[in-house]
Amino acid sequence: MRCGRLTEIGTDMSLFPTADHLASWARLFGLENTSGPAGKGNPWLRGALGETAVSAARTDTFLGARYRRIVKRCGDLKALVTVARSILVTVWHLMNDPTARYRGLGHD
Repeated sequence: MRCGRLTEIGTDMSLFPTADHLASWARLFGLENTSGPAGKGNPWLRGALGETAVSAARTDTFLGARYRRIVKRCGDLKALVTVARSILVTVWHLMNDPTARYRGLGHD
C-alpha cells in the first residue's frame, strides 16, 4: 500500500459528519448504488483503499469472509468496492472517536 494516505482525508473528521459522508466523498458506494459511473471522488484514496481491499480479501479475517460472501452474488469488482468501503468506514469510526479501539471480528 502507498504510504501516507492519511493525508488524503486529514485528521479532522468534523468535515465528515458520518461515515457515509466520507465514503461518498471517496466515491465508494456499496451494493446499494450499482448503476452508473462511480464519479471522480479522490482517486488517490480510492486507489489505496482498492489495494488494501485486494489484500484483505485474501486473508482469513472478517473482511476476507465478507469479500468471499459478496463475490458469489455480485462479482469481483463490486465485492472489492464493498470491502474498501468497509475499511473506510472502520477508519472513520477509529478517527472520529479517540477512545475507540479496533477489535477484529474473525472470519466466522
